[in-house]
Amino acid sequence: MDWRWSEGKTDRLPTLALELVQLKVDIIVVSGTQATRAAKDATSQIPIVMAVSGYPDKIGLVESLAHPGGNVTGLSNVAPELFGKRLQLLREIAPKVSRVAVLWFPESPAEALSFRDMQAAAAAAGLDIQSIEMRSSDTYATAFATATGGRADALYINANPLHSKNRQLIADYALNSRLPSMYEESLFVRAGGLLSYAPSFTELYRRAATYVDRILKGAKPGDLPIEQPTTFDLWINPKTVKFLALTIPQSLQLHAKLIEP
Repeated sequence: MDWRWSEGKTDRLPTLALELVQLKVDIIVVSGTQATRAAKDATSQIPIVMAVSGYPDKIGLVESLAHPGGNVTGLSNVAPELFGKRLQLLREIAPKVSRVAVLWFPESPAEALSFRDMQAAAAAAGLDIQSIEMRSSDTYATAFATATGGRADALYINANPLHSKNRQLIADYALNSRLPSMYEESLFVRAGGLLSYAPSFTELYRRAATYVDRILKGAKPGDLPIEQPTTFDLWINPKTVKFLALTIPQSLQLHAKLIEP
């Protein structure tokens, strides 16, 4: 295997993808929508397997989920019901939440779609969304000040490389501001965030390996339907629950995975 890692710097992805193409690898496995785009732009011949991707059919990475076409296939980590479920879980553990600040990057086509779905889910749940648009890592201080000034009583963080790189900064802000926080990846909960609900990334990568196996045995990527997640993980940080003077409901205790301090 030849590995390439962008270290959270998405502008490096096109160069890294070209390096793999020049090595004449048999298959490229990618993690994330931006990595998929970089690989697709780099080659139309080498099969590309997505372990994680958001809205691949809606942003032009594939023709459709059922019939991807071209050289890209794999898995999506987005399911239509996810956003409503996350807001439901947030309200279960923090019933007083009414206004949720969402930090997102409008320049990302996938995040623009996810924010639209978030707004629809919030409207159905009777929650108010405070939209905080971000452009770079230099805008976190401004974003936090906007959330505080807007009287948000909870925080929602999308999964993307820049947020992941700054997860400790984000988790610390939520704690210092005593804001219940919901995330799309468990690593934020390990940093001190309250809870996350997301597809099992372990299962997604295992399923990606089956795509690699089938393609190496002769299957065409364009003929392999893209799978949506079916297994989900709920992670809760008990230390943060206690710090925020909250209680884990019995219904969540039965299903949650606890991150011990």
